Amino acid sequence: MMAFPSPRTRGKGVRARRGARRKLLGLTFDAFHDYHRRLWMRYAHTQVGSRPAAETVVDAACARLKSDWKYVLAQESVPRYAWSLLKEEIHRWLDERGLEPLLVGTAAFHAAIGKLLPHEPRDEFAVLEGELGLYGAIACLPERQYDVIVLRFVLGMDEEHVAEYLGIELATVRSHVRHARRRLARELNINTGPTETED
Repeated sequence: MMAFPSPRTRGKGVRARRGARRKLLGLTFDAFHDYHRRLWMRYAHTQVGSRPAAETVVDAACARLKSDWKYVLAQESVPRYAWSLLKEEIHRWLDERGLEPLLVGTAAFHAAIGKLLPHEPRDEFAVLEGELGLYGAIACLPERQYDVIVLRFVLGMDEEHVAEYLGIELATVRSHVRHARRRLARELNINTGPTETED
């Protein structure tokens, strides 16, 4: 005669499986958090202007991610979903204080434009910055182009990592860079060479 586990034994087994699933979810979240947090902090700092404020924003985003982690894992792209959530927290923090995103680290942006618009003579950058609203032009880029430019040129990420962190294709990163360069060149009246047709 076959022996069936008692309700008490079955209950222990169910609890053990649930505990194992929770532990696995916790481990996957911790790994994701550890991989992304440093870059998120650096990006948030460029938007909110200080490390303590960036920590507040990133902590809030991570808390939301962790509380819904099972749902997050079911998304088409976990990195893209998480990035959107981080941006929501940044915008919430700024809106609560009546602020616009802050482009901090002038030297970093100066260097970034040197990479973005390499054909422009170096001694012209100060004029561009002061008289033509260089940083304002960056701030006015469409959101995805702005994110790619900040990650790629200000924070120094390579294209592959930008694609990975944003959850988009490498070709999409390159397209955003191309479009942002053309848009900035038009805005600042800079000739960067032969004009390409918009994608």
